[in-house]
Amino acid sequence: MIHKTWENNETVKRIKCVHNNAEKFVVDNVLTPGKIYDVKNESEEFYFVIDDSGRMGGFYKHYFEEKE
Repeated sequence: MIHKTWENNETVKRIKCVHNNAEKFVVDNVLTPGKIYDVKNESEEFYFVIDDSGRMGGFYKHYFEEKE
């Protein structure tokens, strides 16, 4: 039941959205290019962030660049 507390997890790092042009999924209504997001969890393929809807979402890493 980890999904119930993800939003309260400590921020792992901050990343910047570089685009929201998805071929397969609709992400343009929940990600804003240029906006900085807090990463709450990460897998090999996805970042889990609180998106523009205020909910936790998992997004492919190619939508983002890591902040230094």
